[in-house]
Amino acid sequence: MSLRETGPVAATVYRGDSIENTHLAHVAVVDANGRLLYSFGDPSRMTLARSAAKPAQALAVLETGALERFGFDDADLALMCGSHSSEPRHIERTRRMLAKAQASEADLRCGGHPPLSDAVYIDWLKRDFKPGAICSNCSGKHAGMLAAARSIGATISGYERPDHPLQVRVKHTVADVCDLPDDAVRWFTDGCNLPTPAFPLERLARLFAKLAAARDETSTSDSIAPRTAALARIYRAMSTYPDLVAGEGRFCTALMRAYDGALVGKVGADGSYAIGVRASRRTAKAGTGSAFGIAVKIEDGSIGIVYAIVAELLALLEIGTTEQRAKLDAFHAPKMLNTMGIPTGRLMFSLPPNRIPQQH
Repeated sequence: MSLRETGPVAATVYRGDSIENTHLAHVAVVDANGRLLYSFGDPSRMTLARSAAKPAQALAVLETGALERFGFDDADLALMCGSHSSEPRHIERTRRMLAKAQASEADLRCGGHPPLSDAVYIDWLKRDFKPGAICSNCSGKHAGMLAAARSIGATISGYERPDHPLQVRVKHTVADVCDLPDDAVRWFTDGCNLPTPAFPLERLARLFAKLAAARDETSTSDSIAPRTAALARIYRAMSTYPDLVAGEGRFCTALMRAYDGALVGKVGADGSYAIGVRASRRTAKAGTGSAFGIAVKIEDGSIGIVYAIVAELLALLEIGTTEQRAKLDAFHAPKMLNTMGIPTGRLMFSLPPNRIPQQH
């Protein structure tokens, strides 16, 4: 098996002096124009973005006019982009979104599952609570798509099917915002029952670079294109309501809280992650005067490892202050303890130093 098929080792877990696990990964860092600034492994790896693609799917919903028609606000938009923890605030907001869209939980084509939050799971066990579709971590996205289906005059029945008029529209929007022809994106069925895209990893980075660049543009210009305004609104929603994108104790929420509007981040199932970083003096030091995007894919799908590698990349690229990065220490260098609280191992990284050419 070739390196291209497997990827290089990005992180190694040791137990004592013995290697317990090695984690293969790919990284792409690009600017908003698609220029590759930094890579590790294969930046063109065909990657299932999974939930990291939600901002692009939300863009398709936003461009139907559904948010204005049904009175959705930026907090609702953040939930549409999120993989939430099924906390009461997430479930109640989804209920309100469904009511605004004249739909109900029975119309959702996602299923219930154990929550992504341990605290919520313990609460459910104590109450013998059985989760329904509205408790799905993707229920915000589904509620948004029900509203979008109504907004384009399509039936809400079968909104999740690949041939539904809404999903045809979503597919085109995702390809277009990633600067790809429609047939260059492959589509499969996600865990929540909606179509999910696969495209080169660097295109995921490009999507998030565009989100950040759009937010920068709206801050400096009064005359912007509708697509740019829509991308900027998605960025603003995610960065303003990070608790709705994930939840308490989750990496996405901690990351966006730490950086206070300077970036947005979104996890995808099975080890994908993407970040959009707004332009600043620090991004100029990292190699570009514009916004840029970071995308990561871990070959073994380890979510904990992808969080650690993302935190390591932020350090390598010197994104944010030392104090901001320190707020992610629990994810960057997770403690490996046994049941008696005794340290048993450590995580080491093998990503090369920043190779981005410096701006002068």
